[in-house]
Formats: sequence, structure tokens, C-alpha cells
Amino acid sequence: MIIVHYLNHTLQANGHVAVAVDLACAQAALGHQVYLVSGRGDFDDVLVRNGVTKIDVPDARGLFPLRMLTMARSLLPVMRRIRPDIVNAHMVTAAIAARLVAWTSGYKLVTTVHNSFDRQAPLMRVGDRVIAVSKSVYDEMRGFGVAASKLRIVHNGTIGGARRPAVPVQRTTLSRPAIATVCGLHPRKGVDHLIDAFAIVHRQCPAAHLYIVGDGPFRTAYEQRAADSGAGASIHFTGHVGDPREVLAEVDIFALASLREPFGLVVSEAREMGCALVTTDVDGLPEAVGGADHGILVPPADPAAMAAALLSLINDPALLARYRAASSADTEGLTVAVMAKSTLDVYDEIIS
Repeated sequence: MIIVHYLNHTLQANGHVAVAVDLACAQAALGHQVYLVSGRGDFDDVLVRNGVTKIDVPDARGLFPLRMLTMARSLLPVMRRIRPDIVNAHMVTAAIAARLVAWTSGYKLVTTVHNSFDRQAPLMRVGDRVIAVSKSVYDEMRGFGVAASKLRIVHNGTIGGARRPAVPVQRTTLSRPAIATVCGLHPRKGVDHLIDAFAIVHRQCPAAHLYIVGDGPFRTAYEQRAADSGAGASIHFTGHVGDPREVLAEVDIFALASLREPFGLVVSEAREMGCALVTTDVDGLPEAVGGADHGILVPPADPAAMAAALLSLINDPALLARYRAASSADTEGLTVAVMAKSTLDVYDEIIS
């Protein structure tokens, strides 16, 4: 099968990019002819090393309609040359551009919805099949009027992907008990609520430390909130880390306070590393966690509930050990291999 993955870019610290790169590499390893077409990126060496042909197209800038047309014009000669069976588009502008060009090459278009909360997400309906990364995303797309006959669920997988070694090549030394979150520093991730929750935890357990892994436009504001919380000396901002598992491998509890989260790639990374899980009960997070048997789910925007869950684990070593063991159990569905097979099944369905 000739497969094209099409994205606006392949820059690090973007979940949809991580999924597309791992997916392309896994499909190439299965013997398919795989291309990744995008603007600027950070994974070219990984793709080439794993048998994926990377094709650069110019970055598209400007308003949505202009950006879409620019991308379609750049994509047209590439598709005429490759003549793929499947184009898998991972973002809205890429999906629309790929639909505009499809008539010239006759390929089938699959769109993968990574962020159903984006206001343009309903436009992903242009695919011949629409992959939702969780049941939550599936339900949201159905609410937008996308036909059930088009929609398929394929959970994101990160375990065993080509982007990273099988285990972290190094581990970060942390002060314990160690709580960590890994996320972009912007309001959707609820970092302010997590800082407030940790301030409660710290008053009862001064030895605890919180590690905030990631970067983003609100970092300065969150650093100030941490400083004002009374627990600032125990809250550490690491910035972006290329392989978060280097931190997670030494963490006792992984916490995610997101207000919206279609699936949560980092949850599978935390599970791979055997962290106890405390996350908000929103969107696809219960699916990524594996339900209440595998982690503690709390209401969003509720620092008191988050703090109570964290303290229940810190204060009870046996409970912490039980949740750490539960976290790393039943993770087969979070592997790149399973994601690749399930995605290929979708491709086969529309080709046949």
C-alpha cells in the first residue's frame, strides 16, 4: 500500500506530530511504502532511518482560506507524482487541502481528529473515514453531525514507537515524594489548578516536590503563581524535555489537571514508566488511564479534590504501590504496534 501522512509541520511538543511520526515508521516497518509530507520539522532523521520518505512542502501562513489554498497548490504535484492509495491528514487545513487535491490522484482520504475541541474540528468530516482518537472524540464528532458510518475509533499509542529508545537512556534525579505533570503551559492543561492543589499538599507534606515538565506562553504566569503559593521552592519548572520518560521514570505520581483532553499521550508514557496516576475525569482521559481501577480520576478545576487524591497516595505507601502496579498493567492497547494495525484496518476497509 502507498500511504501518505500529511501535516502542516512536524515540530516537537505536538501530540499529533508524535502520533503521525510513530505511525508512519510502524507502517513502513510492516512493508508499506510510506511518505510523510509536511512543512518544517524535527523528525526527518527518525523518518529516514525507519524507511519513511520525507517530502518537504512550504510552510503555509496567513488566514485559514489562504493557508488552505497554498497548501493545496503545494500538495498537488506531490500527489500526482506519488499516486498514493491513502492520504492520512492529521490537521484541519491539511485535511481540506488533501480533499481539494484528491480528484487528481484518486486516493482515499482518512482524517484523524486529535483535537475535537478546536472550533474547526467539524471540517474533518471531509475524510472518507474519520478516525477519532477516543470514544469521547467519537461522540463529539457525532454531535457535530459526522455520520457513524464514517467514524472509527483508534486509540493513540506511544509505547514502542520509533521516535524514542525502548527505555530512557538516562534518568533525571528527583527529590521525593515526586509528583510530575507533562504538558504545554497554557490554560487548557489546568496547570494553575495543579499548582493550587500542590500548595495544599505541601502544607501537609513539606517533603513533597512538584515537577512541571513542558513549556508554553503562560510559563511566566505559572512561575509567579507557584512563587505566590507558599510552596514555590518545591515547584520545579523543567522546560521542554525531549523524552519525558527520563523524568517519569523517577516519579511517584503523575498528575494531569487538564480541562479538555481528547486522549492524553503523556498518560501512556506515565503508565509505561509505572507512575501512579491522578488525572481529571474529562474527555478521553478515563480511556487513556484505563478507568478507575488503574488511576484516580477527579473533577476538573477542583484543586481540593486533586490535593486529596495526591495526599491519599503520599500518605499510604501500600495504596501508592498498588496504583503504580495497576498503572503499568494492561497497556497493550497503548502500543504503536496496535495503533498501526488498527489504522491499517481502516485503510483496508475503504480501499476494498
